[in-house]
Amino acid sequence: MLRIAVPNKGSLSETAAEMLTEAGYAGRRDSKSLHLVDAANDVEFFYLRPRDIATYVSAGALDVGITGRDLLLDARMSAREIETLGFARSTFRFAAPPGRFTGVADLDGARVATSYPGLVDAFLDRRGVAADLVPLDGAVESAVELGVADAIADVVETGTTLRQAGLDVFGPVILESEAVLIQGPQEHPGIEKLLRRLRGVMVARQYVMLDYDLPADLVDQAVAIASGIESPTVSPLRDPEWVAVRVMVPRKGANRVMDDLYAIGARAILVTAIHNARL
Repeated sequence: MLRIAVPNKGSLSETAAEMLTEAGYAGRRDSKSLHLVDAANDVEFFYLRPRDIATYVSAGALDVGITGRDLLLDARMSAREIETLGFARSTFRFAAPPGRFTGVADLDGARVATSYPGLVDAFLDRRGVAADLVPLDGAVESAVELGVADAIADVVETGTTLRQAGLDVFGPVILESEAVLIQGPQEHPGIEKLLRRLRGVMVARQYVMLDYDLPADLVDQAVAIASGIESPTVSPLRDPEWVAVRVMVPRKGANRVMDDLYAIGARAILVTAIHNARL
């Protein structure tokens, strides 16, 4: 069986579980369960702390795992990223009191608080900066105010939390992170099937199916508006002057596409959600 590590809690857990369920795999009924055998799909799931997943996969104890790119790099393990999964995106930056630092080089000899010491240390090493890292388990914004650090390195979303703590971001982005699928040292024939299924879910989340009726002599104009993944499906109707068109379009721009198609003469325009796909 393919052995898959899944986050058992935290921001990655719920979306990872939903994605696997949409991909056709069994889900655990008890949130406290740490092991699930899905015999129908020839896989085993192991529910682990997100920070531990890179360790288990790197050691070959498990074949693949879902974790954050930040956690993978922070662990400094040998597991490698094989697919981005499109959720749990985050940006890591340095922050300090306004005017205290202007760039990364200014951190040489300074104290930097972070929950990701491995990630930050590697970033600073590449730039020849020797800072004194202060490892903290979350909520690092108070470290400067409480006097244990001169600056912090943490996830920045809107920046509101940092401003409330009297901090401003500075220097380059440390890392753009998101949920990723990682693989260990061993190849397993089940990995390709898992990848196809997960990619199908990601396509389904990004696209919708658009159906509409159109005068046959306007097909070229309609294709210029919505060309689809390869090309639209065009089918004849009872009225020989009209055709039915089916095409995949990005979910985000679907309403604009509908407006443009209506403007050239398309009618009976319908949007349908895609639950899964194989491209």
